[in-house]
Formats: sequence, structure tokens, C-alpha cells
Amino acid sequence: MKFAVLSSGSAGNCSLLMTGQHKILMDAGLSGKKTKELLAKVGVDIMDIDMVFLSHDHTDHSGGMGVLMRRYPNLAAFSNTGTWRYLMDTSKIGKLPEEQINVIEPGQTKTFGDLEVTAFATSHDAAQPQYYVFTSGGKRMAFLTDTGYVSEKTEDVIRDADAYLLEFNYDSLMLRDGPYPWSLKQRVASDVGHLSNDQAGQALADVITSRTKHVFLAHRSQQNNIDFLARDTAEKILQERDADVSSDLQLIDTEPVHPTRVFDL
Repeated sequence: MKFAVLSSGSAGNCSLLMTGQHKILMDAGLSGKKTKELLAKVGVDIMDIDMVFLSHDHTDHSGGMGVLMRRYPNLAAFSNTGTWRYLMDTSKIGKLPEEQINVIEPGQTKTFGDLEVTAFATSHDAAQPQYYVFTSGGKRMAFLTDTGYVSEKTEDVIRDADAYLLEFNYDSLMLRDGPYPWSLKQRVASDVGHLSNDQAGQALADVITSRTKHVFLAHRSQQNNIDFLARDTAEKILQERDADVSSDLQLIDTEPVHPTRVFDL
């Protein structure tokens, strides 16, 4: 598998995962034009994308899905029943071509040629949020952002992956002292909000093994976090917990609307 983060953060979330048979987008929170532009920067033609997996209905994850589905009729789009129903009932992203809608529910595992996908529920204030573990060619990549906490059940699903895209949304002190109104601070730090650096670091220490070579620090708040705080917190917790860390593990920063390079997982 090969992987690149195209954009991560409140400006829009979208990543690229490639197997021998598929080119997949994880989330579609950017405009069609911006998605096409960022894919070109990592050497991929948007016409070659054949699958999109959607985590939840919030605009920074789903805002470009309708445009992509209508513009590229061969694109197969996947999410769960609750997310599709909400998007179709509210028309948040326009009319969706029903023939392109595919369902994968939390707890299900489905196989598509050389790709196996497992969906699992998360805790977020959306209609029916879920994320995914993708497996191909003996490699596993787990995605987990937009959740207020990481349950033991979730840890069991994502444990022992070769790579993670994991939310490091906020530094607790920066959130407390930052510009957000109190109601928004409460929402972010709640059980249906986002993961702090400390929460993400603890979860990472629980699931990481010597197999893990790449951890993408994702969905970092531009107001309530700094890249080095997220990275330093992760490194400190892994060391304190004596986690099973590979000597060549990479902690990789991600940015809004600025792609990483393509990594060979």
C-alpha cells in the first residue's frame, strides 16, 4: 500500500490510499477542484480514483462528496446507513446518485479484490460516525480522527497496524486559554468531540507494536495546537509507557491543504 495525506484539519480532510487494484480517497472534505489539484501534486489523476470512504457527515469530511460523485460516475462511495440518510435528507452536499451509494456498517468487514475494509464506530457529534482499517498485501492502515475518546473495543480493532492516521486535535492548555467560546471548548473536549494530544498519545501507546512504521498526526487544530506539541507529547508518552516502538518509527505532521509525500507502507 501507498499513502499520502492531501489535507488534514478544519479546512477539509482528504487522504489517498493506493493498492495494486485501487486508488481510494478517505473522506472528501475539499472542493472537487482542490481535490483534483492536490492529487495532481502527488502524481495521481483524479480520474483514476475508484472508491471513496466517508467517515461522517460534517462538512470538513463530506463537503466535496456530492460533487465528486456527480462529476465522476464510475466512483463508488461508501459509508453507513445513518450517514447516507442524513446527507440525503438534509441535501447538505446536493443530490447524490443512488447507484453510486454503497453501505458498510460499523462492525462489518468487506473485501474488494486486493483490499479488505473493516468499519468501526467512533464517538462524535455526527449522525453515525465511523472510521476504517484498510488491509492489502499484508499491510494494515488504521484511520481514527473525530472521536471524543478511544474505547477498548476500538483499540482492539486498530491494534498492530503498520500505519495510523490518528487525531491529535488540541493541546489541553491551549484549548483552555484559547479564543473559543466556552460552549465550543466544552464540545471539543467532550466525549463526542475530539482527541487531545494526551488522549491520542495514550491510545497510540496502547495499540502500537514494533510492526508500526508510520504515524500521521492528523486533524490538528490551528487555534489550539502546535505541531511540535503534538509530536513531543506522543514521543514522551510512548517513552514513559515503554511502548513497543520500532527504531525506525516515523511521526509525521500533516497540514491543511498541503499534501504529504507519498509513503510506501
